[in-house]
Amino acid sequence: MPTELNVPAACAVVVNPVKVPDLDAFRETVTQTLTRAGWPAPVWHETTPEDPGRGQAARAIEDGAEVVFAAGGDGTVMACITALAGTDVALAILPAGTGNLLAANLGLSTDLTAGLGVAIEGGLRRLDVGRTEDSCFAVMAGLGFDAKMLDSTSETTKARIGWPAYIIGAVKHLGDRPMRVTISIDGGTPFHRRAKTVLIANVGRLQGGVRLLEAADPADGKLDVAVLSPRTLAQWAAMAWAVMRRRDRVPALEVFRGTRVSVTARHTEPRQLDGDLIAPGRGLDVEVLPKALWLCVPQPADHPDLTNDADAAAERAKRLVKKA
Repeated sequence: MPTELNVPAACAVVVNPVKVPDLDAFRETVTQTLTRAGWPAPVWHETTPEDPGRGQAARAIEDGAEVVFAAGGDGTVMACITALAGTDVALAILPAGTGNLLAANLGLSTDLTAGLGVAIEGGLRRLDVGRTEDSCFAVMAGLGFDAKMLDSTSETTKARIGWPAYIIGAVKHLGDRPMRVTISIDGGTPFHRRAKTVLIANVGRLQGGVRLLEAADPADGKLDVAVLSPRTLAQWAAMAWAVMRRRDRVPALEVFRGTRVSVTARHTEPRQLDGDLIAPGRGLDVEVLPKALWLCVPQPADHPDLTNDADAAAERAKRLVKKA
């Protein structure tokens, strides 16, 4: 049973019904588990093709929710993050769909009961988020090859075999011509590259558990910029081998860090945020919002990337009490 301050006055679930095979059973499990823990019954909001979760999360905030559960793939989680960033409302992730990159990066459980237990325990951590155009993300933004890979990965294949489906999508584009891009970090002197992809990351793991950026920290107030420039299949293989072996030096990979990143391509290129495709464009302009998101995490933390922000969480609880 959580302490009194950990029991929210109200909570909500934003769920993508397409990602949950048995929605009625899912709702029953969530509601019963929270009720047994002394929580109020959650208000349910279903996403739609027109609104993948941002509007629903915003309505939950307006209705007084102090915790919003996101149940869906990466797109649902990202939409909720966009609505919750900069507020005192906490995000709890419930496993659904085939993505959940943020949960994978932070070692959060893929078990529904365990996911509910994390929120009930009351552990909280503040994370940075990236913002580009009118969206926020917690994992990474990408321009080029990674977005092409996502576009070429079949949803049916993902559902059948999981993350290896991305390999199939990636192979189709290994031989594509590189992009000509201009990159500027923190307003510094622009530099030019011929790159296959540019990733602007808050955390370091890609699909399938591949850790591309060892030093990426989701709460350091910085974004890591990875420029991948392999030109041949041999260079792709050398880069992949070095990443899997966690070598300090990775061929055809450059890494930069900053708080504001601007990437401009010569031509229109595919783009993605947190594993979801967005409209193609000629660039990405991203800034970090330091510690803008409250995330429910295990308490005590069972993962090296999850250190609870106890003092800040206490201040958040006080603000919520006053607000009520």
